[in-house]
Amino acid sequence: MKQITAIIKPFKLDEVREALGSVGVTGLTVTEVKGFGRQKGHTELYRGAEYVVDFLPKNKIEVVVADDQAEAVIEAIVAAARTGKIGDGKIFVANVEHARRIRTGEENEEAV
Repeated sequence: MKQITAIIKPFKLDEVREALGSVGVTGLTVTEVKGFGRQKGHTELYRGAEYVVDFLPKNKIEVVVADDQAEAVIEAIVAAARTGKIGDGKIFVANVEHARRIRTGEENEEAV
């Protein structure tokens, strides 16, 4: 199994969720996070004063899928989250050794 973690722009969340559903993802976790990459943040004007926003709002999406589903999930995220502008985000893939559904005791791929 693979855990796929994607950091995306918040306004792309609904599009990514729909794209994941279309490739068979039945569950995901979303966390509101803040961070920066190459874009480094930006300046904003508030009540006549300019200030620097170092950490930009993002959404972190985490899904665990079977190995053979991983590439389709990655492609779906890329297609739905891409704007072509700096700050579109990143995707990370990690191996998952074991999973267990708490309610039923199902394990590994049956648990996700």
